[in-house]
Amino acid sequence: MRPRIGITTGKRKGRAMRLANAFNVLLAGGWPVTIGPGIRESFDDLDGLIIGGGVDIEARLYGVDTSDEWPYDPDRDALELAGIAWADAVGAPILGICRGMQLLNVHRGGTLLRDIVTAKPGYRNKRSLFPCKTVEIKEQTLLSRITGTKPLTINALHHQAVDVVGNGLVVAARETAGFIQSVETTDGPMRLGVQWHPELMPWSSRHRAVFSTLIGAARRRDYRQPPIPSAISA
Repeated sequence: MRPRIGITTGKRKGRAMRLANAFNVLLAGGWPVTIGPGIRESFDDLDGLIIGGGVDIEARLYGVDTSDEWPYDPDRDALELAGIAWADAVGAPILGICRGMQLLNVHRGGTLLRDIVTAKPGYRNKRSLFPCKTVEIKEQTLLSRITGTKPLTINALHHQAVDVVGNGLVVAARETAGFIQSVETTDGPMRLGVQWHPELMPWSSRHRAVFSTLIGAARRRDYRQPPIPSAISA
């Protein structure tokens, strides 16, 4: 039986990435289920969760004034935070991609660099659907067991990055310029965040392995308590 994997999306951005994630979930042996405000807001019958890319997380969630009126998606923020709470309650694995990695960090009390070019003047932030940056992967991490430890070429569509790492998370990879590109937990259910978009590079076995690992974790997970219904819905 294929594990059912929730894939989040929002009102403003993220639908194309959701389709790419769904393709990779199917390829890895799972069944994709769309989660989003006004689409589906229940996690009850899922086995795992992908928090995908999209608009920036509302900065007030990590202690920054939001009077800039940036086009956030607070409904999506709330729904995805509820999804993390659900996954924590039932022991389901989570893969956070781009925005999703940042939200995993914020959920654990971490903070974000709101703009990496501002944070590092002179830095050229390459952005491309295709590989354009290189990351160094730390040994003895979940990510290293998934992709191996040799440098990994990645794509990049972000302008923000993890700054202060949240409680219980460790850095698994950095790009050559020093910015954090992956975080993960060291125990408990799988919590892996990657700043790049592996769903857009399905031709690479190293990037596909991220999804295979999620599906494997969803198959093996310990259903230590029944799903919590309305209390977890956003």
